[in-house]
Amino acid sequence: MVKKLKMIWITAGYNFRLWRGNMRIAATFVLAFILCFLLTDKLVVFAREQGTTMQILEAFIWTFGDGNSILLSSLLLLLLFGDLPFITAATPFFLIRENRRIWMAGQLLYIFLAAFLYLGFTLFSTCVLCMQYAFPKNTWSYTAATLAYSEKGEQLAIPAAVKTLEMGRPFQTTGYIFLLILAYTLVLILIQMFFTIWKGQAAGVVSALTFSAYGLLLNPENIQSLLKLPDELYYKARVWVGWISPLNQATYSMHDFGYDNLPTMRQTAGIFGVILLTLTVLTIRRMKKYSFQFRGTET
Repeated sequence: MVKKLKMIWITAGYNFRLWRGNMRIAATFVLAFILCFLLTDKLVVFAREQGTTMQILEAFIWTFGDGNSILLSSLLLLLLFGDLPFITAATPFFLIRENRRIWMAGQLLYIFLAAFLYLGFTLFSTCVLCMQYAFPKNTWSYTAATLAYSEKGEQLAIPAAVKTLEMGRPFQTTGYIFLLILAYTLVLILIQMFFTIWKGQAAGVVSALTFSAYGLLLNPENIQSLLKLPDELYYKARVWVGWISPLNQATYSMHDFGYDNLPTMRQTAGIFGVILLTLTVLTIRRMKKYSFQFRGTET
């Protein structure tokens, strides 16, 4: 068992060693920083103009409290994992030293760690971009209260929700948002991984883009903009898509905090857990039938 775990870590670690000097990886993180700058700019400008400060994590909370921002950030992972299913010159060596299941477990561990690192970089970037106007204390700022309890947040298209302030503090809320986005991105990449192994790289990319488009179409704000629903129907549509769209389940404000019919955080964790487990099992089973090709040789 110890030897197998060691081989899993070695397999995952080898993929990280390939990051050195890789322009695709560098471009992913550069674009992620630029995206964070574009998404947090309105919040920073508002704090500067109002002469107020914000809690250092609020930029991350408000920026990624919106499904569209989560979607844009997750799409950059298609670039980060553009070499799925990670067939390299060392793959024959790993397959000789270990079976396909262990090799696949190493790839899954790499996906989890790389996604975690990417989101950690995103969180760090938002903190850096707003630190000039930020404080570290675990309490909501006057800026957050102004955006949430007035119409300024809506006017600036900053998703500052009142129930976000009322149901937790910045550190706790950031932890929830981070884990929700991580679960969503893992679902996205595992879908791409499964279809890549099954039908090829083109099918993997198409499946990931289709999954993203599904989330975009079922965004309640987008539905309201397209269909101009009355308030009663909009609420019903919001609850409905909150249950069937993983992107909405990854959005913190789209959860039940005691006074609506949206999924609770625990229910969302169960839903993501079932989806991830199902995709993992399907991917490992499909890998058993995968035909490796190394310079004209098949194994």
